[in-house]
Amino acid sequence: MKVCYFIQSHKNPQQIHRLIRTIKQQSPNSLVLVNHDFSVSNLDIKAVGNYSGIEVIKRYELVKRGNSSILEIYLDAIHWLLARGFHFDWLVCLSGQDYPTQPISKTEEFLAQTEYDGFIRYHDPLAEKSAWNEKSIQRFFNQYVQVPESMSWLLRKYSGKIQHYTPLIVKWRYSMVGMKTKTPFDRNFKCYRGWHWNTLSQACVKFLMNYLNNHPKILRYYKKTIGPEESLVQTVLVNSQQFNLCNDDKRYHDYPLELGGYARLLTVKDYPIVTNGSFHFARKFDAEIDSEILDLLDAQVLNNSPHSPEHI
Repeated sequence: MKVCYFIQSHKNPQQIHRLIRTIKQQSPNSLVLVNHDFSVSNLDIKAVGNYSGIEVIKRYELVKRGNSSILEIYLDAIHWLLARGFHFDWLVCLSGQDYPTQPISKTEEFLAQTEYDGFIRYHDPLAEKSAWNEKSIQRFFNQYVQVPESMSWLLRKYSGKIQHYTPLIVKWRYSMVGMKTKTPFDRNFKCYRGWHWNTLSQACVKFLMNYLNNHPKILRYYKKTIGPEESLVQTVLVNSQQFNLCNDDKRYHDYPLELGGYARLLTVKDYPIVTNGSFHFARKFDAEIDSEILDLLDAQVLNNSPHSPEHI
């Protein structure tokens, strides 16, 4: 069995080196594919060490939160793999601020034996009323256009009035304006939302790409939604009814309300929960702020020896 670990990154090169090194030390046969934004920082793969099976896609354009750029990076990576004929049984989607919470060998043993075809969070936003679901409906049931940054102040100042007097839906936070329109969703093709980070079998990955190639209107529609990477994959795979999907991404992450949709940085205090055996990876970490948590995880991941200091 061969696993491809896809890492999307833009900063903290040393932390990315550490992540790659940790993966390769326990899974030398794996493929690590990195899409890195070189306009933000340089990533010298030679600094990782003498490992084979590491590939880098260079990017020189900033990701803009809310638009389709994160989704496009993910789909480009899949296209890159398939076009070059790289063999993989599983594709694990990570960021440069993810880190394994158990031995990679244990995770790969789990994937080799599982009955599931994919591990991905998904939920029907129309299933029940909640603030979170209302935001999902606004994001994925409308079409949006990017507004120049020079005009973003107008949206911030007049968004309430615009919404009151017109059918426009305004998301000034991302400098995007959306309008109610006909959607591709119906009782046979429901909209699902979840998290971007997932672990998918090769069968799921190939089906996704074949579906999008055969249904370009779906991809075009999603590219004009907000944060389509958190819905498109779920919507296509769940509606296909061809796969045994586990509604669990095997990730630990914490999105407190006060951070407005951003994941909280994990520290040494989070060590007990991220290593409780329920997760394969956790996010997000910043070694410049708290490197001790990564040191503890290395002891757990590389040596498989729990290390719980007294002050945790």
